[in-house]
Amino acid sequence: MDIRHCVTLRITYCHLPFQSKWLYVGTERGNTHIVNIESFILSGYVIMWNKAIELSTKTHPGPVVHLSDSPRDEGKLLIGYENGTVVFWDLKSKRAELRVYYDEAIHSIDWHHEGKQFMCSHSDGSLTLWNLKSPSRPFQTTIPHGKTQREGRKSESCKPILKVEYKTCRNSEPFIIFSGGLSYDKACRRPSLTIMHGKAITVLEMDHPIVEFLTLCETPYPNEFQEPYAVAVLLEKDLIVVDLTQSNFPIFENPYPMDIHESPVTCTAYFADCPPDLILVLYSIGVKHKKQGYSNKEWPISGGAWNLGTQTYPEIIITGHADGSIKFWDASAITLQMLYKLKTSKVFEKQKVGEGKQTCEIVEEDPYAIQMIHWCPESRIFCVSGVSAYVIIYKFSRHEITTEIVSLEVRLQCDIEDIITPEPDTSPPFPDLSSQLPSSRSLSGSTNTVASEGVTKDSIPCLNVKTRPVRMPPGYQAELVIQLVWVDGEPPQQITSLAVSSAYGIVAFGNCNGLAVVDFIQKTVLLSMGTIDLYRSSDLYQRQPRSPRKNKQFIADNFCMRGLSNFYPDLTKRIRTSYQSLTELNDSPVPLELERCKSPTSGLATRTPEAAPGFYRNEIPAVRQRNQVHHLPDHVNGHCTSPTSQSCSSGKRLSSADVSKVNRWGPGRPPFRKAQSAACMEISLPVTTEESRENSYNRSRSSSISSIDKDSKEAITALYFMESFVRKNDCTISPCLFVGTSLGMVLIISLNLPSADEQRFTEPVMVLPSGTFLSLKGAVLTFSCMDRTGRLMQPPYEVWRDPNNIDENEKSWRRKLVMNCPSPSQEIGDHQYTIICSEKQAKVFSLPSQTCLYVHNITETSFILQADVVVMCNSACLACFCANGHIMIMSLPSLRPMLDVNYLPLTDMRIARTFCFTNEGQALYLVSPTEIQRLTYSQEMCDNLQDMLGDLFTPIETPEAQNRGFLKGLFGGSGQTFDREELFGEASAGKASRSLAQHIPGPGGIEGMKGAAGGVMGELTRARIALDERGQRLGELEEKTAGMMTSAEAFSKHAHELMLKYKDKKWYQF
Repeated sequence: MDIRHCVTLRITYCHLPFQSKWLYVGTERGNTHIVNIESFILSGYVIMWNKAIELSTKTHPGPVVHLSDSPRDEGKLLIGYENGTVVFWDLKSKRAELRVYYDEAIHSIDWHHEGKQFMCSHSDGSLTLWNLKSPSRPFQTTIPHGKTQREGRKSESCKPILKVEYKTCRNSEPFIIFSGGLSYDKACRRPSLTIMHGKAITVLEMDHPIVEFLTLCETPYPNEFQEPYAVAVLLEKDLIVVDLTQSNFPIFENPYPMDIHESPVTCTAYFADCPPDLILVLYSIGVKHKKQGYSNKEWPISGGAWNLGTQTYPEIIITGHADGSIKFWDASAITLQMLYKLKTSKVFEKQKVGEGKQTCEIVEEDPYAIQMIHWCPESRIFCVSGVSAYVIIYKFSRHEITTEIVSLEVRLQCDIEDIITPEPDTSPPFPDLSSQLPSSRSLSGSTNTVASEGVTKDSIPCLNVKTRPVRMPPGYQAELVIQLVWVDGEPPQQITSLAVSSAYGIVAFGNCNGLAVVDFIQKTVLLSMGTIDLYRSSDLYQRQPRSPRKNKQFIADNFCMRGLSNFYPDLTKRIRTSYQSLTELNDSPVPLELERCKSPTSGLATRTPEAAPGFYRNEIPAVRQRNQVHHLPDHVNGHCTSPTSQSCSSGKRLSSADVSKVNRWGPGRPPFRKAQSAACMEISLPVTTEESRENSYNRSRSSSISSIDKDSKEAITALYFMESFVRKNDCTISPCLFVGTSLGMVLIISLNLPSADEQRFTEPVMVLPSGTFLSLKGAVLTFSCMDRTGRLMQPPYEVWRDPNNIDENEKSWRRKLVMNCPSPSQEIGDHQYTIICSEKQAKVFSLPSQTCLYVHNITETSFILQADVVVMCNSACLACFCANGHIMIMSLPSLRPMLDVNYLPLTDMRIARTFCFTNEGQALYLVSPTEIQRLTYSQEMCDNLQDMLGDLFTPIETPEAQNRGFLKGLFGGSGQTFDREELFGEASAGKASRSLAQHIPGPGGIEGMKGAAGGVMGELTRARIALDERGQRLGELEEKTAGMMTSAEAFSKHAHELMLKYKDKKWYQF
């Protein structure tokens, strides 16, 4: 819309009278201007400050702090200046009718409804009440929060009262409401709002600074009894409304989600087309947890309207926060309503001062911050992982219980030396992985999984789980807490991948050290193994054990374990990375320095006769210099699997410059993207200048002195439970776990579950690597599965049942599982498609033959931040969000590009951390710390978007003004109507100076504003207004036509009379 921008003047106060189009504007120079808000034309009528004050006054009155017209006479304007001067200005005669002077600065003024008195608030915390009949001094002065002094002494000064409102009631004492004014000796007090009603004074303390407040009254007319019923208070981070009709002044329950940023959002999850009963269930539980003491009345602000549109499926948004809280939101329509809030910190003990010093050093702040969320809506199993290396599994129940929280401690460490590869002539071929037996180490639970009883110095978790019985209210109740522990003085690394299966009763998680699989039904650890051990003796990279490091000490700059509060604001903690990889960290006590690298190139591998069928022989040279081992990027199946890898040839020794380019990862830091928290990263464009290369070489060479401590770790970046073919050419499907790593490898873990349902609670579950692996380029991001007909296969799940329901017969109850197995077929061949997407490419494999049917290189110059397989219009597709801002949609299983839109270049890692896709062509991300941005790439949703938009204003009829009566009109004020158009119009006031203000049209002008408004209600409203205007014009035309007809008839009559008068007269008689 059109706006007016003052070039040389700063606006200090504005006032728009009721049912008026003329806006009074006060400036810092003390002048008052009038603006027509319909045309945004500045009137030539100006009230100059030197005309308003007395001529004998030698000082400038200061900026205008108040403007208001008199309730008795609209032709009188009350002007308040900062220095304490108040002028009662007559607009018609253009002169000051009276002036008021006070020795304290004025902050605000408000009228009594009769127009005979007004109240001022001052900088010393005082309130003065003035009468127009005796303007020489105030007839009442009070300091509400000042200490009473002895007679004859002035009350103690207080903080300034920033705003005051004086509202009258017909049947009770008036309300005086103001902000500020507290005593100076209470400096630690929070911002407050004071309500004075009669002799009672109530102070309402606020959580955030007050921006503005407005008293809601029964009538909009200023010359009637106001009858206030509520106060709307706008805070910096909230909006509250206080109920004035009750003596304790409770607040109204806010139906709008103003507290999404109550604690910084660290992760998000978006679920569309979820079970329809979930929203009602979560809301019914969440209502019981809400605070008490709200007003029993409905929310009083009712302007505007929401349009639901044609959307019929429910949507739920889950947000994880830095304080460990999790919020469930109903996003089924344009509105966002909070359903339920879960606090994960309640399962842990609070750290006391002086205790737990060693664990507190791990995370400086926000030890409960949520990093990852995994939710199964069908089974209502909820799983979260936090920054302190813990995993909590929740089950949903409608009943309250009191029980102890079961916890497990897992040792997960991978001690390896750098990659040592023999020369090409001694490199053995790959053996047949399917024929290998599982390593005994993978099933040993005593040495590699749970920490021993009696916690030792190096086997302590980051947080302490409550050991006493805990009362758990209805809703999500903690079933199991799993914590990674310190190992040999080193803290546990953050969890980078998480998956849970309600059908199998298993949760799996991994980090840059390895993989852990836990049975949450029997509360046992099934597998705790380093990533390199998952390959067993067929490790593609042939890593060797590393000798123990002496004097291991935790470095305070351990980036993996820093609190998430350091990420807010994001501009304060930045880590430079390249466009190819987000993490190249240096584990040194000196300040963190990161290097930029060139775009990766893929080396080509040749197939050798001695290699095993279906595999390529990869030849990786070893470089040794001064007893130091440097590792090089890995190549699998002809693809460069490291995001920062360089092409290499077999058996070639590299120079020290080449070595410095590849030796960039610090100890305990894997060469992958998702191992580090995405919140602490910043995208930088690739630097290819010679200067940057030289600087990179120098830094790398200087750090090579301590490269004996460097190692290569392969992180677990993606996990997926499914019913699939574990090994090549298997005939039957079985439960399995797909594991994706940061080097682009996909490993399949076999799950051997008891066949009978009763045995599931007693018989052990066998978990072992199958020896089957696939490879992609870049870190693996997501998995999915389709049957041979192209139908998307959802992971198996268990139908929800209340675990604490005592009404059901426990003996007759059996677990009800939905397996979603592929349709049986007697034909010989492949029966399943597996979709795997990495940060560089996507592949579709046919199982059980493990044949790669389709491959699509999504990006070469960038990398994918988020990818997911979603359902849209009853068809599955692969959705990807790239770091260069592109959103790409590909069909499945053919991987044909259907959409490639340059949506949003990645400039803030908050977007990368919170971006997520969901079904029905929608996605969301956190666009700012306080705003969630939803987007759609569905044409059907775009077509219905106008119907879903709400209307900002709801047209209502103006209430009738109170009948004042003859005597009140005669003695209560001016009975004449005040015509502002005649006074402020161009005809009488003239034009304003062009140098005073500049007219700036908005984008598209009025027509653009109308086109952008949209919405059916808006169109109907505009059509109705247009019809009213047309009818008004037609009425005016009809009146003019009738007037012309009357004039014509009169003219005809007079002409006829004139003709009859002179008809018989002769010429000489004139």
